Amino acid sequence: QLSEDVERVSENPTDEREGEMEVHEDASSVILPDGELGTTTPSLRFSKTCLKNVFSVILLFMYLLLMAVAVFLVYQTISDFREKLKHPVMSVTYKEVSLYDAPGIAFYPGKARLLSCKHHYYDHIPPLINPGQPGHIECTTQRINYTDPFTNQTMKYALVVQGPRDVKKKELVFLQFHLNETDQDFSAIDYLLFSSFREFVNSPEKEKFMKDCESSYSSWKFSGGFRTWVKMSLVKTKEEDGSETVEFKQETSVVNYIDQRTEPRSDQLFFVVFEWKDPFIQTVQDIITANPWNMIALLCGIFLALFKAADFAKLSVKWMIKIRKRHLKRSRQLMNHIS
Repeated sequence: QLSEDVERVSENPTDEREGEMEVHEDASSVILPDGELGTTTPSLRFSKTCLKNVFSVILLFMYLLLMAVAVFLVYQTISDFREKLKHPVMSVTYKEVSLYDAPGIAFYPGKARLLSCKHHYYDHIPPLINPGQPGHIECTTQRINYTDPFTNQTMKYALVVQGPRDVKKKELVFLQFHLNETDQDFSAIDYLLFSSFREFVNSPEKEKFMKDCESSYSSWKFSGGFRTWVKMSLVKTKEEDGSETVEFKQETSVVNYIDQRTEPRSDQLFFVVFEWKDPFIQTVQDIITANPWNMIALLCGIFLALFKAADFAKLSVKWMIKIRKRHLKRSRQLMNHIS
């Protein structure tokens, strides 16, 4: 029987090798889990693992790039915030009104005398009947003497007149002055504007009030022999400490007065008109465009993105390590099986 078996093996050596290969394949299928090595070749498994590793490295570099961009954004945001704190932006707003608080007009006529003062409406000034002669004074006026705030020695005489109020009806104030003689080559009358005639009337210390006005507001002039048309606009400025200052902007136009008096005169006539330019009060204030809450929200979003990216990178590294361990385990199992 043994001789017959030997003869059969010698006659069919290939069958014995095929049987041995089948045994080995069965053994390998028993040793390796899930039958993965029995279904895929080692070269294909190696290419997939390599692609996964390359993809993980690319994701890691993307995380580093995103982290660098986030750090740059944090630095830029903080720098912009500090720069905006140092350089506030001027904000201009306009408020429309129908009635202004009547301004005060302080004239310094010197030797000139007020002949007439009237309020007119709808931008209409009737012709003068008796120019150079005293007429009606229909304006609210007050006279005051006070010392010069800059020298504290000389006395100044001021005639304070209530200005126009109704801007919708184009209310204006028309004044006429007369100067009989002058010792100067050019004749002019100084005036200044302040925000509220009512505050002047209600002030217990009118002299101090006028000193403060002269120190705070600019003064202008209008000349004799002309009709000077003054259009005012009001500008309020809010300071950093919360206080509010008021100043006037004005547009002045001068029209030549044709003296039609029959007899030649050596005196000078002054004509001046005051009215509001428009019904808008201009408010100017410095505002800081940098909002700390916006910056905090932006920083929170950046840090949240960083933490999410760090978590993603951590998971990617763990995944790479897991794949590497699995690959090494399979390689050891394959080597053990071959050995």
